[in-house]
Amino acid sequence: MRLQGKVIVVTGSTRGIGRAIAEACAREGARVVISSRREQAVAETSAWFQAQGLQATGLTVDVSTPDAAERLLEHALASWGQVDVWVNNAGLSSGYRPLDEIPGGELAEIIATNLTGTMYACRVIIPYFRERGGILLNMAGKGYKGDASPFTAPYAATKAAVTSLTRSLAQENKGYPISIHAVVPGMVATDFYRDIKTSPKVAAQVASIPYVLSAFGVPLDAVSRTFVDLAAQRPGESTGRIYSLLGGRRLLRGIVLAMWYRATGKMQSSA
Repeated sequence: MRLQGKVIVVTGSTRGIGRAIAEACAREGARVVISSRREQAVAETSAWFQAQGLQATGLTVDVSTPDAAERLLEHALASWGQVDVWVNNAGLSSGYRPLDEIPGGELAEIIATNLTGTMYACRVIIPYFRERGGILLNMAGKGYKGDASPFTAPYAATKAAVTSLTRSLAQENKGYPISIHAVVPGMVATDFYRDIKTSPKVAAQVASIPYVLSAFGVPLDAVSRTFVDLAAQRPGESTGRIYSLLGGRRLLRGIVLAMWYRATGKMQSSA
């Protein structure tokens, strides 16, 4: 029970990676706050956690709205009396499309959720953590280094910005008992990759996604364990780190497997 006594807020935690993070933390003794834009999903997820004997409560919020983070913090304090770890997980995919095929309104929603919503949360929780200490974990992703990411450009641009934001805030708050990190989970086989919006122009690359996942996919439990490890750290002990989960033997295995898929024609060379 490494997280016994800690309170952890996880945004976008009714499915996928966010839910796995919340469950892993709760099973280590944490009291968690579930959140999502969908009221029914929040209610069902919170009820499931409680039925498993896990300590959880939930709140329906849209992180892209300016007051969402304040409401989440107030809810956590009213429910558990404190917050020790905050995970900015909520995010939207832009699918696999050229930029000019993505409607302006959808672009605005992606930026508002992935980047602006993360900023809103940071500006609320950091002053709280300055007073009592805490750990802030932002979710980065493909494109986090600023590298080219064709056909996923809007998503990648927001993740590069989240990386920069994380490092900047870590520097701003050195000397306080606060750890501010970002995690790059890599490709994880969740509903994030199912039913994504695609363009006919990149049909061949989209058809290769299952093979890319097979080669480079990171197990969901490896991601959730990483967040448990980071949540268990002493606040302020380290800060400003970017943790990428695709490396070492996992990356080497992926490269070898991808070469095999390309050689056998199963995966496009540009995928």
